[in-house]
Amino acid sequence: MNKKIGFISLGCAKNLTDTETMLGILTEDGFEITADAKESDIIVVNTCAFIDSAKEESINAILEMAQLKENKCELLVVTGCLAQRYKEDIEKSLPEVDIILGTNDYPEIAKAIKNFYNEGKKTAIVSNENTPVSYELPRIKSTPFYSAYLKIADGCDNFCTYCIIPKLRGKFRSRPMDSILKEAKKLAADGVKELILVAQDTACYGKDIGSSLAHLLKELSKIDGIEWIRLQYCYPENITNDLIEEIASNKKIVKYLDMPIQHISDNILKLMGRKSRKQEVEGLIEKLRQKIPNLSIRTSLITGFPGETQKDFEILKDFVKKYRIDKVGVFTYSREEGTAAYNFENQVDEDIKISRRDELMKLQQLVSLELNKEKIGKKVFVLIEGYDEEEFSYVGRCSTDTPDVDGVAFVYSEDELDAGDIVEIEIIDHSEYDVVGKTTSRKDD
Repeated sequence: MNKKIGFISLGCAKNLTDTETMLGILTEDGFEITADAKESDIIVVNTCAFIDSAKEESINAILEMAQLKENKCELLVVTGCLAQRYKEDIEKSLPEVDIILGTNDYPEIAKAIKNFYNEGKKTAIVSNENTPVSYELPRIKSTPFYSAYLKIADGCDNFCTYCIIPKLRGKFRSRPMDSILKEAKKLAADGVKELILVAQDTACYGKDIGSSLAHLLKELSKIDGIEWIRLQYCYPENITNDLIEEIASNKKIVKYLDMPIQHISDNILKLMGRKSRKQEVEGLIEKLRQKIPNLSIRTSLITGFPGETQKDFEILKDFVKKYRIDKVGVFTYSREEGTAAYNFENQVDEDIKISRRDELMKLQQLVSLELNKEKIGKKVFVLIEGYDEEEFSYVGRCSTDTPDVDGVAFVYSEDELDAGDIVEIEIIDHSEYDVVGKTTSRKDD
């Protein structure tokens, strides 16, 4: 079918891997993928519906693309979490949408598009959130050639009281290890140097199939060509001693750990339905730093959860100042229908949520500035991503920075560097979130 298709992928990296699978399915079926969705015959919006701001972004994207149906666009597809959660609302309120596919229904995209053109038939398929999806589908990467996200599981069993994800993505289901390794080897053969492992709870990997994340990491690190393995979304209660040891001893695993804790006050952790408590989280952070020198920890925090008192917030502030977490994202609580916390008493006023978020971010900005200042004179490895014409320097990411989330490194080098090179630099300057350095050597020297 001689039709051009453009994609808009919103939300997390896990959503992006689904988008890349749809790209693979459609390309294999003969469709032409375009970089500019606005110049496409068919537009696909892969949505997020995790919190209010994500839903708003998704709806705005759909509305913007719907306007293009007055010109070039012939067919509008909406898939992902918003489709899974609000199928009926989309059908009723957005008649411009021709195809709706749930979180596990994206493999049907080529068939649904053909049905539309051949029979003039609209499609709305939203299967049960636990419907299995094949991992053997084709995939076209949309990230730079040297880096790739690798989904290792679907779903979540945590059932935090603020989170709708288990109702959208289903129960936790580990991807078979042989399937992961097969894809990782193909990515390495295609030039990928950095694997970024993603799931709703990465540290939970293997619990349902008699394996573990530590075992998976051992096997992934044996693949030639893979230089960096990065861990995202590791919940603290599932970080085992074996996993800590593997991160500490395995040279291919970057010393970076994304570990969402959301809060530190026992009162709020209990209300959130979190399994860990303050003493356990702080003890884990201390153990991680002792066992893995130079470990960089990223976490996310929520302000204004129902019942959060000023005392709870002060406990959180004290934690941020004392434990000096390397990278912190702070979000205001989003009241989501369908979650337990939606009906909690003592909902916090929006202005208080925002003021607490801003106060926490100011504290973290000072922490980040201090931590970066302490890096002056230290040597770190950087993956080069390009050249910054304004700064007259190369730009890349330290091994302790994940793409599109953390800071960057500006690199001065007497040698010409290419995107994908991994070089060692000495840090000579810094800002709150970024560092500046000069090369000392390439990693492969």
